[in-house]
Amino acid sequence: MTIAISASFDAGNIEVISLDDPNNIRLNIRKDHQSDFLQWFYFKVSGAANTPCRFVIENASATTYPAGWANYHVATSTDLEHWYRTPSSYDNNNLSWSITPEHDTIYFAYFAPYSLDRLNSFIALCANQPMVRMQTLGTTLDGRDLDYLQLGSLSDTANQADRPQIWCIARQHPGESMASWWVEGWLERLLDETDATSLALRDLADIHIVPNMNPDGSFRGHLRTNACGANLNREWAEPSMQRSPEVFLVQEHMRKTGVDLCLDIHGDEALPYNFIAGTEGVESWTEARDQQLIGFKRTVASLNPDFQVEHGYPRNKPNSANLSFCSNSVAQTYGCPAYTLEMPFKDTANRPMPELGWSPERCVALGRTFVDAVYLAMCDRLL
Repeated sequence: MTIAISASFDAGNIEVISLDDPNNIRLNIRKDHQSDFLQWFYFKVSGAANTPCRFVIENASATTYPAGWANYHVATSTDLEHWYRTPSSYDNNNLSWSITPEHDTIYFAYFAPYSLDRLNSFIALCANQPMVRMQTLGTTLDGRDLDYLQLGSLSDTANQADRPQIWCIARQHPGESMASWWVEGWLERLLDETDATSLALRDLADIHIVPNMNPDGSFRGHLRTNACGANLNREWAEPSMQRSPEVFLVQEHMRKTGVDLCLDIHGDEALPYNFIAGTEGVESWTEARDQQLIGFKRTVASLNPDFQVEHGYPRNKPNSANLSFCSNSVAQTYGCPAYTLEMPFKDTANRPMPELGWSPERCVALGRTFVDAVYLAMCDRLL
């Protein structure tokens, strides 16, 4: 059979340079539309059963985060359900890996993808629950719905005034598909009617969720931008319907509900850790807010050893916050805790699992953990 490579599907991204020699399949990653960002790849190989293959991404050193290739291994699947890691190497120019597929079809990706079809099915399942309100905040530049879920309680305590408003958004950067897996765990736990912690949290607060802030970029196979090349997590200072309708529409709804806690879910290409970045650079920062941040991180780490508090981004200097970032903008506007969760594309250094790396299953488990962490924060009056 003739080997073929395709990326003409949801989230696909690859350019084939040469398929002449299975031992030297030469590839390039395609840039985001109207942008220089590139790192995400996802493609299908057909007709390669029992054929020794070597894949070479020739523009790996020209990607946005070349440091991300160190100790990185390629997400691999034959059924799009189970993802494992194929060892790869980076020589400061090319990223390469070798494999002899056992089946005619095999998929490779930067991280396990989370398709819009899966998202739509999951949202439909959630929307059928009586405690969920689902609506579309508006449409994206490519005409896709920006879906939004609100969770509450069916008990009498839900009628109390001044209920805290918890917001959770994911996939501002579309290539960070681990954020969607995290949301799946977060939502599944919140909607479990046998889970006492989830029921109690919904009694205490209203929970607002945007499962995918960037469906256009997700479908196009982008790393960081929307349909017109806008990096949504740099648009929060002055969003517009012409350039960043996704941020504009979410901000508009936030103003209606208010925000008492915001979780912005991301992935980091280079750091092999799960960590939270705070907003200590905003003008409204206080010692009490600092203790909230420290306490919240320690709580998550105590609940799930895949999370840690030693490694992450450097702390921002006082009054240095860039308000075009979501967490900084929300923290300054509403005077509330706003946390950016970062997860790795590679394995975690503190608890490595070489066969899987950081995986969908581990993302889901961390999402479930945050239900406990947020509930404890509520109970400790950290909000």
